[in-house]
Amino acid sequence: MNACAQAVNADYPNKTVKFVVPYAPGGPTDIIARLLSQKLSELWGQAVVVDNRPGASGNTGTAQVAKSAPDGYTILLNTSSVAVNTSLFINPGYNLEKDFIGIADIASAPNVIITGSGFAEKTLKDAIEKAKGGKLNYSSPGDGTTPYLSAEYLFKVLAKVQVEHIPYKGAGPAVNAVMTGEVQLGSVAAPAASQLIKSGQLRGLAVTSSKRIPSLPTVPTVSESGFPGFEDYTWVGTFVPSATPVAIVNKINSDINKIVNQTDFKERLAGLGFEPVGGNVEWFNAYLKSESIKWGKVVREIGITPL
Repeated sequence: MNACAQAVNADYPNKTVKFVVPYAPGGPTDIIARLLSQKLSELWGQAVVVDNRPGASGNTGTAQVAKSAPDGYTILLNTSSVAVNTSLFINPGYNLEKDFIGIADIASAPNVIITGSGFAEKTLKDAIEKAKGGKLNYSSPGDGTTPYLSAEYLFKVLAKVQVEHIPYKGAGPAVNAVMTGEVQLGSVAAPAASQLIKSGQLRGLAVTSSKRIPSLPTVPTVSESGFPGFEDYTWVGTFVPSATPVAIVNKINSDINKIVNQTDFKERLAGLGFEPVGGNVEWFNAYLKSESIKWGKVVREIGITPL
């Protein structure tokens, strides 16, 4: 590292840092953003604030960050939907590979199919049978999210039933729609619904992980529910504009990894249904490419016409 890079690294951050979350408050990305912002604020001695900018399945806030100053003071926290949107939208307003550097994968969690406590069907199989005989709908955090694609693939490709998708601007509103009866089913990342499932206000029909998760031990997997081999996850990562200095990128990555490895942070994630990930910048950007390829194949197999 040359003297100029060392100076940039040592000086950063010297003012407030903004985390842009392109979804409404209450969802998994927002939850992690607030946990991480508190920890980084303590570590950096600078305020780290969360700015929710929902809209267009996460594309609105993401595109705004792509156009922000590449100085490390505007950081995007997005989910795996950012890898989906490259195939789902003709022009999402940004190019993931060209406009961003992935800093770190913070945490990962399976998705969960949920319903209200008053819904008569108590298993995923029962819900699918009901869908064969009548119209059902489900909520998701938006068109570009992995919960949406998980549900579309499950219902339309594997179960071969038509369940109408109702997109919302984030996991919080999607969960609330199930709670209030606006929709009969929902598909969200597990942390957005786990506490409500535990309290009995929602019912978890199935999780999309390969095995049951500690935070929801009574909720069966999709594989256990008649669809062996089904496995999908929602991850949450951090991104900065592509011209951000390498020294700043590496510092943010290093400090996030310190936090991800802290026992209390791990415990908070586990309580929400997340598993910590971490890792270096090179690994995360390679993973982003593989995720874009994976979800592109799913979009084509479902038969979704790019928006």
